[in-house]
Amino acid sequence: MALRPLELILSHQNNYLLSSILISSSYLSSNLSPPFPPVTFLRRIASRAPFFVSQRQKQKEKNQPPSPPPPQSNRLRPSFSLSETLAQKIGKSIRRPGAPSKARVYSDINVIRPKEYWDYESLAVQWGEQDDYEVVRKVGRGKYSEVFEGVHSTDNEKCIIKILKPVKKKKIKREIKILQNLCGGPNIVKLLDIVRDQQSKTPSLIFEYVNNTDFKVLYPTLSDFDIRYYINELLKALDYCHSQGIMHRDVKPHNVMIDHEQRKLRLIDWGLAEFYHPGKEYNVRVASRYFKGPELLVDLQDYDYSLDLWSLGCMFAGMYAFANSVLRKICLDISIGGPPLYQAAAQSYPRKMCSILVDFDLRACHLWDHGWLMIFRKEPFFYGHDNQDQLVKIAKVLGTDELNAYLNKYRLDLDPHLAALVGRHSRKPWMKFINADNQHLAVPEAIDFVDKLLRYDHQERPTAKEAMAHPYFYPVRNAESSRIRA
Repeated sequence: MALRPLELILSHQNNYLLSSILISSSYLSSNLSPPFPPVTFLRRIASRAPFFVSQRQKQKEKNQPPSPPPPQSNRLRPSFSLSETLAQKIGKSIRRPGAPSKARVYSDINVIRPKEYWDYESLAVQWGEQDDYEVVRKVGRGKYSEVFEGVHSTDNEKCIIKILKPVKKKKIKREIKILQNLCGGPNIVKLLDIVRDQQSKTPSLIFEYVNNTDFKVLYPTLSDFDIRYYINELLKALDYCHSQGIMHRDVKPHNVMIDHEQRKLRLIDWGLAEFYHPGKEYNVRVASRYFKGPELLVDLQDYDYSLDLWSLGCMFAGMYAFANSVLRKICLDISIGGPPLYQAAAQSYPRKMCSILVDFDLRACHLWDHGWLMIFRKEPFFYGHDNQDQLVKIAKVLGTDELNAYLNKYRLDLDPHLAALVGRHSRKPWMKFINADNQHLAVPEAIDFVDKLLRYDHQERPTAKEAMAHPYFYPVRNAESSRIRA
């Protein structure tokens, strides 16, 4: 009989509960029943909220007297419109009318296609059988989901099980509808099934399995040709989804799975993706901070597919910063965990950083989190501490004259507080970022490619199709042509 993945029991000999670990091990090794119902347990797994703390909090709120109403004041408050109030609250900008923005390509896809194609709220989900799948091990987690490696119980085929945390139904429907519309597209992760626990109603998405290597380990080992090849593969996925009227809105290394042995790439995590409609104003609270385009940071809401090209540009710049021979050697040693790590580090890097390595006994997967790679290799490329600082970091590279021209074009008035934070900066030439470690990668066509992607004005960035035609990818196209002829 198949194990039910949403009951979170592993197909291991010891029957450990899945690594969310909200029940103590005493319940696993005895016949005692858990201290709360299974349905509640599943909901706590999804929300990551401790059960007992939640109960105490509820009791505390119950016994607490109602708060008194705020004192009335006779002072007049400034008369702001709703948009101005929100702009002040988040410290971005106010948009004056008269400068709408529209995608340069694929702008009318969802205008031409029938409503059933993009109206995800009307989607009737066809649920599969969750008993057909068994959970093997946890492989990741995100803000909206927990991700596990699994197997199909009948044919033992590997798969990925994405258990969704409690969110609005329409967000779940949107992700499902987009994945169904994109199914079979080049380098798009394939949705195999949609299942739901009968008791808790917790939904799970079943995807094809990709034997991914963590990007923190893989990127330092990539050659110049490898980087060109995988960026080109990612552009194929982006051009396809854009051609289907869909923006991904969360392009970053964490969402690009690479099976290097098979040279296979898949673009995953379509939870923030959205259908593009010309003139529609979208939520700017999308994408991860280091990969947010300027349009999001200045509150330009009628953005389009070009947001994905900025995110790809940040990722590309980071890959180049990441891949150098010295760091590659150290990262490989770290992944093995042997003593040569410390000798190599001591010979190559400052004593202070070596002491941090020794003190924390870092492995490759921890280097990123502790900032070591960021300090030495400028990765992520724009490293802001918050959304406001993210714009500051971008302005320090691309300059404030260009930023002001962008704001003027789209009639955006930057919040005075944010404008003061940004200050005034001249544009830095890309050559400033070239050093002895990455100069073998920073060829002229690579510099030109990143320059075209990282533009303030989203209308000036190349489309995914235009990007694939860039001379940077000539070696990849030549190799593909030779393989076809052979």
